[in-house]
Amino acid sequence: MPKLRNTLFLLYLLFFCFVFFSEASVHEYNGQKFVSKGNAFVVHGGSEGIYSSFADTLNVTATAGDSFVRFEKITFRRPKESSNFSSHSIQAIVFEVEDREAIGGSAYGGQRAVCCTADLAKLGVCSEGEIIHRPSTKNPGWPKVFGVSFSEDDEATTLPLKSIQITKTGMYNLYFIHCDLNLKDLTVEGKTVWKNPTGYLPGRMAPLMNFYGFMSLAFVILGIFWFLQYARFWREVLPLQNCITLVITLGMLEMALWYFDYAEFNGSGTRPVGITMWAVTFDTIKRTIARIIILMVSMGYGVVRPTLGGLTSKVTMLGATFFLASEILELVENVGAVSDLSGKARLFLVLPVAILDAFFILWIFTSLSSTLNKLQTRRMVAKLDIYRKFTNALAVAVIVSVGWICYEIYFKANDVYNEQWQNAWIIPAFWQILSFSLLCVICVLWAPSQNSTRYAYSGEANEDFDKDDTNLTLIKPSPTPSKDFRTAPETRTVQGSNGASSNGDLEEDKTE
Repeated sequence: MPKLRNTLFLLYLLFFCFVFFSEASVHEYNGQKFVSKGNAFVVHGGSEGIYSSFADTLNVTATAGDSFVRFEKITFRRPKESSNFSSHSIQAIVFEVEDREAIGGSAYGGQRAVCCTADLAKLGVCSEGEIIHRPSTKNPGWPKVFGVSFSEDDEATTLPLKSIQITKTGMYNLYFIHCDLNLKDLTVEGKTVWKNPTGYLPGRMAPLMNFYGFMSLAFVILGIFWFLQYARFWREVLPLQNCITLVITLGMLEMALWYFDYAEFNGSGTRPVGITMWAVTFDTIKRTIARIIILMVSMGYGVVRPTLGGLTSKVTMLGATFFLASEILELVENVGAVSDLSGKARLFLVLPVAILDAFFILWIFTSLSSTLNKLQTRRMVAKLDIYRKFTNALAVAVIVSVGWICYEIYFKANDVYNEQWQNAWIIPAFWQILSFSLLCVICVLWAPSQNSTRYAYSGEANEDFDKDDTNLTLIKPSPTPSKDFRTAPETRTVQGSNGASSNGDLEEDKTE
């Protein structure tokens, strides 16, 4: 119990750390220090995909369709002991990613520099101590460069209020840069507001709002189908079907929360931390429960064995570990996330989740192989048929997943500067579609019906599997005939005494 408390405390501590650094689409700077990069000192102010402003047919400068980057109360501060001199200019530079080569330069083909060096100044291409930049050949008037400097005895200086209208769709970057070695301890405060024509959502996130709206509708349609079947055959419902009902309910809640999260973010410019955290938590719970259910089904729980026996604690431990790793990853990726660039420092959080997913897959298919062999040995035809279909669906899902992971690696490796940001939303959307498709297949296979009980564990002697057996060793069938397999004479005898057999038994007789 103390360990669990400590784990939860660590989880929420990480959460509040992420929220502290970034809480809104409005990029806030809370005393960030300039970092040395080459011969310059830099603070990254943000990176977002922005669509061009809508056409202003009424010649109104401030319309709902405007795209802009607005600077509000950007203040630079230096220590009092360093305020006894005037400084070079501290500049803000906004540029589209295609114009990145217009920033910086080198003398005689040497090392590239952002700040103008003495050699470059001699060539007359720039002024020493200033940022090197050239006009864009693709976007006239860009990059946008402006700045402010310290007067003697000034401890703070503020950029004038400025709004830059975006007239071309692209990935825009903002950097605060200075070249003065005497301003090593300089910090920046204030905020910038980034806006797309349709709202404050960054360009990469904007399509996801409509996507989650459609996914919410898809889950509602699936839920209606499932709950109608559930209500019709509630007397025949299996424990497994109750678990599927839980996953569908969590999915509906998750999709609705994601939609409202993006809608609120888009309308206000501030990401609703509470809604985001609930959406992340429901997503993680749903994915964890779905994996555990698939693993339990693969082991034959509720179908060919009444309990998991000694495996229960192992399954629970694997599920809890996956939940914790996924929750931390999703908090980092989503809570307070604003920029369209994902930090490389977060990459190590993906590895535990990937390893646990691989372990789930290995365990699932090992268990499925064992269960299929045992069903075939006992000639449980109906159960064997549904398990084969289930295995095929899982195999297809895994193959497609591996293919998509390869594409995702290729996509990111060839998009170092996020120039394909308009298509980046497809990557997270695909995983939602794939998991929803697999859920639909499971719902079709295990939909409540009048014959649901024929797939349930019956308690007959020859259905008792070894509780902890997960290998491929076959168990010799009992002499007692299985409920799912009868000879023709035995079937006719039953019909003669009871009038008629069930539809399920007739179907199996025909099969045999």
